[in-house]
Amino acid sequence: MQLSLIMMQSEGGAGGGGADDRDAFLNQVSDDILAKVPEAYDVIMLRNREPEELPPTKVVQFQELEAYNKLTISMYKTLNDLKRALRGEIGMNANLDDLAASLFNGLLPDAWRKLTPQTEKKLGSWMSWFTRRYNQYENWCANGDPAVMWLSGLHIPESYTTALVQACCRSKGWALDKSTLFTSVTDLTDIRDIKRKPEFGCYVTGFYLEGVAWDIKKKCIRPQGPKELCTDMPLIQIIPIEANKLKLKDSIKVPVYVTQARRNAAGKG
Repeated sequence: MQLSLIMMQSEGGAGGGGADDRDAFLNQVSDDILAKVPEAYDVIMLRNREPEELPPTKVVQFQELEAYNKLTISMYKTLNDLKRALRGEIGMNANLDDLAASLFNGLLPDAWRKLTPQTEKKLGSWMSWFTRRYNQYENWCANGDPAVMWLSGLHIPESYTTALVQACCRSKGWALDKSTLFTSVTDLTDIRDIKRKPEFGCYVTGFYLEGVAWDIKKKCIRPQGPKELCTDMPLIQIIPIEANKLKLKDSIKVPVYVTQARRNAAGKG
């Protein structure tokens, strides 16, 4: 049974037959999630394959894998502990009670929320996000820096964009404190249209607009259309540049938020 179907059953009042039905439901959800939890990455082995001096983006990659490992290890342990508690092998505690209640109601458990990037997703959509993050990490490990980076799948997206500037500065001899980056919105919407990664910087996906939309033909912001609450942005190219050469004519700065709560890293709106 797919996780999405289980979540729908939960919302519809699964477990109405009593404690046994609830326990069976929790066991099924736990098994479905465990089947999607990958083994932890051997970051030490991956590091040993690399040169002594790592490129900045490679440093970020290993930091990302270590953060993802902490999440997957926690998911594996807490789900197995819950299954043991349901069998009566260990006692329930406050953390397992929270995990059980979250799984039953289709919510993201607090124990996992602390180890994941900021999110307001419910459990079903969060699991899809979790799996997509894994797929990007797998591609990153197998093929090097992606030609198109899904920024929404990174634990700390800012670290990667900073690493792009650092890599360019190393290659071109620019002063890091006098360099920055700017973005250029492309007219591409399909990542398969990108055949190779730029020499410096990268293409990114995962952005969307709320309150306005993007006109691909005119390359500018336009009013929302009827029933358009959110619209996906085309692929965006991130380009490192020396700050004194940055020209911002005919452009505006817009805030970028991680979640719809619209809060920055300090928790302020």
